[in-house]
Amino acid sequence: MSAGAGRTVAWLALAVVAVLYPLVVPGFWAYQIGAQSLLFGMIALSLNLLAGYGGMVSLAQMAIAGAAGYATAYFGVNSTDLGIVLPWPLTVVTAICLGTLFGAVVGAISVRTRGIYCLMITLAIAVGFSLFARQNYSVFNGFNGFAGVRAPTVAGIDFNESVPFYYLTLAVAALALGWLYHVVRTPFGIALQGIRDNPRRMRTLGFDVIRLRIAAFALSGLIAATGGVLFVWYNGRISPGAIDVQPTIDILIISVVGGMASPLGAFVGAVAFVLLQNFAIDLISPDRFNTLIGLAFLVVVLFSPEGLTGIAQRLLRGVRGAARAERPPGDHETSTEEAAARRIS
Repeated sequence: MSAGAGRTVAWLALAVVAVLYPLVVPGFWAYQIGAQSLLFGMIALSLNLLAGYGGMVSLAQMAIAGAAGYATAYFGVNSTDLGIVLPWPLTVVTAICLGTLFGAVVGAISVRTRGIYCLMITLAIAVGFSLFARQNYSVFNGFNGFAGVRAPTVAGIDFNESVPFYYLTLAVAALALGWLYHVVRTPFGIALQGIRDNPRRMRTLGFDVIRLRIAAFALSGLIAATGGVLFVWYNGRISPGAIDVQPTIDILIISVVGGMASPLGAFVGAVAFVLLQNFAIDLISPDRFNTLIGLAFLVVVLFSPEGLTGIAQRLLRGVRGAARAERPPGDHETSTEEAAARRIS
């Protein structure tokens, strides 16, 4: 089987599993595990775009998602006296636009630095936004935030129910993943990867490095904001605690554990994180959960810097190598078939 055919089969199998998943599992697994994994994966996907393809690690992605979530609550139906109720499509568009703009602003502030400095600037922005939301009552309703936020009902389908909401989240996540795979293969995506590898050379070639980095932050903000809209519908509420330091670090952990270099790694890491979050407390004290997550993070960083997707890629290469070694003499693969060991994510 050629590399292209193998990847197609793998993606089709993954799609079938994702579509059938809520039909064969209880509602808890569809909503609490499936939908939540997709939501975390979308926000981590925005980080993978920046880190994996732009070489910029941002800790502001949860803040960007939170800004879109707050906008969804403020311009939609909620249980407080605050806000302006708009039709839900306009609410969604407004929230995503504000999140994208927030991402561009974060980029404009941070892209002139690299490495730890960029990381710390984005962390400062995230913490500052969380503290501002906690102390502001006229727009963010302070510590309490917004409750009573509901997903819309469209054509008789109530997206507040577990299975419809799962499919809504799956559709949006699939679009975001496919769109990102497309973007990184466009001239913009190739230029962004060139900037990641050698910004000085790209600048010499005439590329506006700063502008391209800001554009990458804006695009990542678009993905994170879309996830933020779905997240506030999922929880039915939003408060400063949802965008505090711990959720911010969780997104980084998800991205690293899954594999920053792979868009699909964001969702792999999210599934692992959500499973641990929901079931580790049955084995250990809830107070020890962060310790367990930290240990898992260290193990992945030490033994597989490419994350869980990196482990899967190495296993695939090993299987392919063993299969080639067992073939009779003269049964040679073409160069295309030999490329099947490359990552499918």
